[in-house]
Amino acid sequence: MTSADSTVAGRPLRADARRNRARVLEVAQQVFAEEGLAVPIDEIARRAGVGVGTVYRHFPTKEALFVAIIVERLRGVGEVAQELAKGPDAGKGFFAFFEHMVRDASLNKALFDALAASGSFNQELTAEARQVMLTGLGDLLDKAQAAGEVRADLTAADVKTLMVGCLTMARQGTTDPGLIVGVVCDGMRPISPGRTPEA
Repeated sequence: MTSADSTVAGRPLRADARRNRARVLEVAQQVFAEEGLAVPIDEIARRAGVGVGTVYRHFPTKEALFVAIIVERLRGVGEVAQELAKGPDAGKGFFAFFEHMVRDASLNKALFDALAASGSFNQELTAEARQVMLTGLGDLLDKAQAAGEVRADLTAADVKTLMVGCLTMARQGTTDPGLIVGVVCDGMRPISPGRTPEA
């Protein structure tokens, strides 16, 4: 839990206030992912089982609520990547992470916008969380490259760009996302002895 989660204007949140905040975030994340930003705050409050005033005490605007969700998701993604980097098979973890991110974000417009640095929300407010995600991805990539499972010339920024490209195609729905991810993952693997890039 970050300090922003546990305090408001420097004052610690009570346990019930923390629970309410967590519940609002949980419900809003699901609603925004499924229905987009058009859903009104009072509907989010109703689904979360709290009053509208409770939502506004924690999140004064819908953008503030949206940004809080994005920050939480991106930090979580970065932490998952860092944990996979500590595992016994970083190569397997790297490709599983890549596939999971494309699958998850293709169904979640909020996460896609954050990864692609697009959308209407204030990008500066999510910059730190996006950096946490990129750092985690970089750690995982370094370990996978050291194990000889990923091309040595790729950077974390390259991988993120490939991820966003897969997401864009998946969201357009013009081709099988699994096929595109498979092709991209094959392209990120080292070229085996005796195999040329054209082969």
